[in-house]
Amino acid sequence: MYAIIINGGKQYKIVKNKILRLEKINNKIGEIIKFEKILLFVKNKYIKIGNPFVENIIIEAEIINHGKDIKKKIIKFKRRKHHLKQIGHRQKYTEVKIIKIIKLIISIISNILNSMYFF
Repeated sequence: MYAIIINGGKQYKIVKNKILRLEKINNKIGEIIKFEKILLFVKNKYIKIGNPFVENIIIEAEIINHGKDIKKKIIKFKRRKHHLKQIGHRQKYTEVKIIKIIKLIISIISNILNSMYFF
């Protein structure tokens, strides 16, 4: 069972107990967060594709750590002008551990009702 979520403009493949590095999330370490913007959900042969997002599925994750990535250097250079400019950037990130993927019962009941015919 896995899902694909969108967070910070990037897409991530989610599997239970996987540790991910996401864009900075302003919550404390140890807090449980929920992802509701799910693009795809797969369980065995059951595939649900969102339009744009899948409904009735929630992913819970625990925040493990906050940190900064390695420094990336930006260098601007103009030849023959005696001009060199260097800038550094360290992207902040949050590490999360996926606890569980929850499929709400409401979606199962609605699928059963949609498949029934009332005369």
